Amino acid sequence: MIKKKKIIDTMGWREYAQLPQLGVEAIKVKVDTGARTSSLHVSEIRYYRRGEKEFAHFVIHPRQKSSRPVIEAKAEVVEHRKVKSSNGIASVRPVILTKLKIGEHVKIIELTLVNRDMMGFRMLVGREAIRGEFLVDPGKSFLMSKELKRRSEK
Repeated sequence: MIKKKKIIDTMGWREYAQLPQLGVEAIKVKVDTGARTSSLHVSEIRYYRRGEKEFAHFVIHPRQKSSRPVIEAKAEVVEHRKVKSSNGIASVRPVILTKLKIGEHVKIIELTLVNRDMMGFRMLVGREAIRGEFLVDPGKSFLMSKELKRRSEK
């Protein structure tokens, strides 16, 4: 039996990413191998139902230390999960599935929605999102997203 070899790319401890299904063209992310699930800073979460499915409508603020721009988004909630934050406090968060694009790599990931206003990064990319496909160089930044970084800082 021949195993199919996965392509492994190296990323920095921080990168710029896109969330195309949520309308986010650029967001600076911290790659956090200590976190299992990825998380996104959102505000004004409102839940609603369509038939048997639950959805969330929320506001994304992709720029660090800024409330602008404001991106309104909605997504199906696939579950509510108990997550322990870096300060050790557990909370129940909604989980959505969405596309994450870093460099040329596109992948559907689980993403918890939470208020990360007091945190340095608006999004964490956890180890489940990068497992088997990426290596993280903790001494480098923006290895996969130099062009997106340039565009977003203009």
